[in-house]
Amino acid sequence: MSTVSKFRIGLVQMSCAPDPNENFAKAEWKIREAAASGAQIVCTQELFRSQYFCRSEDHAMFALAEAIPGPSTQALGELARELGIVIIASLFERRAAGVYHNTAVIINVDGEIVGLYRKMHIPDDPLYYEKFYFAPGDLGFRNFDTPFGRVGVLVCWDQWYPEGARLSALAGADILFYPTAIGWHPSEKTAHGASQLDAWKTIQRSHAIANGIYVAAVNRLGHEGPPDSGIEFWGSSFVAAPFGQVIAQASQSEEETLVVECDTHRMEQVRQHWPFLRDRRIDAYGPIVNRWLDSK
Repeated sequence: MSTVSKFRIGLVQMSCAPDPNENFAKAEWKIREAAASGAQIVCTQELFRSQYFCRSEDHAMFALAEAIPGPSTQALGELARELGIVIIASLFERRAAGVYHNTAVIINVDGEIVGLYRKMHIPDDPLYYEKFYFAPGDLGFRNFDTPFGRVGVLVCWDQWYPEGARLSALAGADILFYPTAIGWHPSEKTAHGASQLDAWKTIQRSHAIANGIYVAAVNRLGHEGPPDSGIEFWGSSFVAAPFGQVIAQASQSEEETLVVECDTHRMEQVRQHWPFLRDRRIDAYGPIVNRWLDSK
């Protein structure tokens, strides 16, 4: 953990239009709004520059990708420097011809890039055809030191895997950020919508509890695609405290900018009373690196 005691985070939950420039301008305005409310680290939702293009496999969508450093990081760097904040931005990275990543970039208060996190777990489900677009991340689970705290950044589908959260926590993160794009298939919402949303919240709260760490999930909202076959993104961005309590949550249907104070002293208290990290049997976990444990 860092030596910083308290820091304030901002989560930008918004709907996205077809025009990337319109989305970028909206995100910039909302980042300014978060900073004006005291946020020191501001995180966007997953792939905030565009609508969620992975709903179909379309080669034309590769035109949305950009280099890092590139135009977006340049503009966001100027914004971070002007406001004196850290910005975590989720971008479609063009690394090389034919090599693309779903990447979170961390930009420091001086406008410089602290580092990148490339999404490690890549889904391939109906309306979430991400394997068509993104190569798996190859940088591992990384933390980034900022003037306001040490942050771990993972992306969306990574939310469902305890290993990434654990490794980030063990490397001293004060908070885990999850830029996200998740929602309901219209045909499933009535039967399964409530349980899907509850599972999404529960798994991330469990990361907070198991690791004694703050967790911040920032999701998009709004319906994208045809009315009967698109995705209704469920918003609900939230921050969980180190014992899993939801201390702030956004609407399922409205754009919001959450600003929340986090206190590393709370992490210390929780870990003293619930010493999961102390009691881990690190001598016994070797088999976890296997895909499956076949019975003998």
